[in-house]
Amino acid sequence: MFIVSHAAFENMLNAAIKSLPKIYVDHLDNIAFIVEDEPSPRQRQQLELRGDQTLFGLYEGVPLPRRQGTTKLLPDKITLFQKPLEWASHDLVDLRNNIGRTIWHEVAHYYGLGHDRIHELEANEGKRS
Repeated sequence: MFIVSHAAFENMLNAAIKSLPKIYVDHLDNIAFIVEDEPSPRQRQQLELRGDQTLFGLYEGVPLPRRQGTTKLLPDKITLFQKPLEWASHDLVDLRNNIGRTIWHEVAHYYGLGHDRIHELEANEGKRS
């Protein structure tokens, strides 16, 4: 476990957003990035999380492909959960990497990608590294 201040965590979140490929960053629109300590009981219930399961991030909104040109929507929201990310991290580098992977994963949901496609892209990226 590696713990940082809320401000330091937000700085790492902002750096992770900026480090996404430019094509993704340039097309993020009407989306809020939020930091919470942990998922709320409502979020845990909606996602049917067991007591031993946790969540690093959550995308809530209407993915771009399903909007059908509609622009008058409430902002989408990506929430990063600081405590679970800290618990999963051994040091500062590990925490930054976990935040970066989580941001990528949730932004991919914003663009309409499902878990299978996200994991496929991550596996292909790992093969190129």
